[in-house]
Amino acid sequence: MFHAASRRSASPAALRETPDTPWSTAPAEPAPAAGSERRPVKRRDPFLDNAKFLTIVLVGMGHAWAPLTSESRAVAALYIAVYAFHMPAFALIAGYLSRSFQGRPEQVRRLITGVAVPYVVFEVVYTLFMRQLGEPDRPLSLFSPGYALWFLCALFVWRLSAPIWRTLRWPLPVALGIAAAAAATPGIGDELNLMRVLQFLPFFVLGLQLRPEHFELVKRPGARAVALPVLLGAVAVAYWAVPRMNHEWMLHNRSAQELGSPWWVGVVMTFALFGCAVLLTACMLAVTPRRAVWFTALGAGTICGYLLHVYPIQLARQFDWYAFPGAASPTGYVVITLLAFAMMTVLCTPAVHRAVRPLVEPRMAWFFDRNPAPRSPERVSASGAR
Repeated sequence: MFHAASRRSASPAALRETPDTPWSTAPAEPAPAAGSERRPVKRRDPFLDNAKFLTIVLVGMGHAWAPLTSESRAVAALYIAVYAFHMPAFALIAGYLSRSFQGRPEQVRRLITGVAVPYVVFEVVYTLFMRQLGEPDRPLSLFSPGYALWFLCALFVWRLSAPIWRTLRWPLPVALGIAAAAAATPGIGDELNLMRVLQFLPFFVLGLQLRPEHFELVKRPGARAVALPVLLGAVAVAYWAVPRMNHEWMLHNRSAQELGSPWWVGVVMTFALFGCAVLLTACMLAVTPRRAVWFTALGAGTICGYLLHVYPIQLARQFDWYAFPGAASPTGYVVITLLAFAMMTVLCTPAVHRAVRPLVEPRMAWFFDRNPAPRSPERVSASGAR
């Protein structure tokens, strides 16, 4: 799923194909059968790898800033601005990388080994970790994702639904309607963090609709010139909104009624936050480097950064590292931000990826049928008759 592809054998057409794996922008192709024609190896897209790395860095920074939002209005403004689009951007890119998913056996295998199995493994690890860290009675439940693990549940559901969205005439309006209905419906519950699965769904569906030429729009010089002022303006608006708005709207994990508002506010906020997130995501992509830079290779390790950063974040909170002298000061905020950046950079490195590959990318050939064959209509009819 994260393998580097050969540059020499990549053709322009191959660069535009979408991989079947959940996280990579260009997975390695399986070896062709004897006597078959070898397909060109896909080359990784540095632009998408750069975008993935920048997005995962924002995820880490947002989690590092969370305990500081009550101490500093400036940090709270950065937190709101980042949370307005960083997970929507992650979902959008995941949707774009899911365009070729059709439910073929090899695709389902990669979905299980690349999403479902890591979810189970890290849910168990996270539960045991938190028991040792100060929650000895924390229950182990695969239906209540711990901390950031909800995204794996969402990705699994979204990707399985990808063929359905391709059959609809208006997939994005339907997805927005589902998200709005969820935002106006209290009591959905925490099972598999379904509220977030539904409220972030439109971003995944939008990603499914995108094509390479759409990304060319944000790469134009005019888009880049406008993007930075818009991003800075978003921070300014967030600074104004800090005392006036409940930042939990950005989490998309509760209904309007649960946030103390009437149901129709949830519908309005769904569309308003969707528009803001799409605009800010486009701005982020506009300022993302298009060519290979020093952090491009780290884009292949974003799954490691996402799954592993929760442990130092929880250590910092449980042991109250934020109470260190100088932490609640402008200098302290800068230091914490730089530490979060360094943490995410290290966790996305190839060395870390190799170390945890058996957990995030297990092969599990023993678990699957080597030659899955569809049942013939005659057998299906006969079994149905019984």
